[in-house]
Amino acid sequence: MKGQRLSGDSGLALRTDLAVEEKERFPGDGGEIRGVSLREWFQDGREIKITEVRILDERGAKAMGKEKGIYLTMEARGFERKGEEAVKKLEDELATQIRRLIREGKGTDGKKGGKMPGSVLVVGLGNLYVTPDSLGPRVLQDLQVTRHYDGQYGEGFLKEHRMAAISGIAPGVMAQTGMETAEILKGVVEETRPELVIAIDALAARSVHRLGCTIQLTDTGIRPGSGVGNHRSGLTEEILGVPVLAIGVPTVVGAAAIVQDTIEAMVKALEMGKGTKGAGQYLNGLDPEEQYALIRELLEPEFGPMFVTPPDIEDRVKQLGKVIAQAIEIAFAG
Repeated sequence: MKGQRLSGDSGLALRTDLAVEEKERFPGDGGEIRGVSLREWFQDGREIKITEVRILDERGAKAMGKEKGIYLTMEARGFERKGEEAVKKLEDELATQIRRLIREGKGTDGKKGGKMPGSVLVVGLGNLYVTPDSLGPRVLQDLQVTRHYDGQYGEGFLKEHRMAAISGIAPGVMAQTGMETAEILKGVVEETRPELVIAIDALAARSVHRLGCTIQLTDTGIRPGSGVGNHRSGLTEEILGVPVLAIGVPTVVGAAAIVQDTIEAMVKALEMGKGTKGAGQYLNGLDPEEQYALIRELLEPEFGPMFVTPPDIEDRVKQLGKVIAQAIEIAFAG
């Protein structure tokens, strides 16, 4: 694995953008958290695991450190090695969950159970030239945009062919444009008037096992501090004026989290040995967040906040970029 500095990591909480990993911090199966409901199931046998975390009220939001809303996590480990059929199943399932989340959320009239939107703006967040942060722009490279078809083939073409007007933009990052992403998108949304925005972003995970094989879908949009790029302004319905879905894939994990996992494994090994039993009692007595804080205090003065990404991340991002682009097209076809 290769280490790569991306953006600053604030706070001492275990760094993760995945609601499913926030849920795993709690005792039991995480279903006992007040204000949070949890459901898990498998699709296509046991090929795709789906976890639905619903944050129902302010109590749940405070406990989880996330906004109220629905968070769907799809895990399909090793799907890229199982051939085209497995990839197609993942695309179809993601499309199904996109449609479900839209229909369960607010429609363009502000009421729940809204119909599928006729116009969608897909936003590819991130930096194309930094591989772990390039998911969003790569989705845009593979996405078939259709908004211009009425102008190209005649008014009513999209309606006649039962196609949504899909447009896309990769706004880049502030170092490239000098502008906040939200500033750019406010102007685009005001001018093009989409009924829905779908924001695609690379995320940070707590577990290396979720890198490049997990997709999170949420109706809360993108919040400040989330994503590999750590956007300073959120992309939400409150800010943009239209509903915002966010699709993210974890591509990095904090180096401190990996060290913590290694120490946990080492402590277990020491406790099993006759001559080393008790050697790891101090670390074993700390809860996970205290262990993480201690490791960061030791690591970061020397190396700074570092993230780690797999050596095959370019292939994973390219593959999942195509999966997400295809799933969006399927979700809004017909």
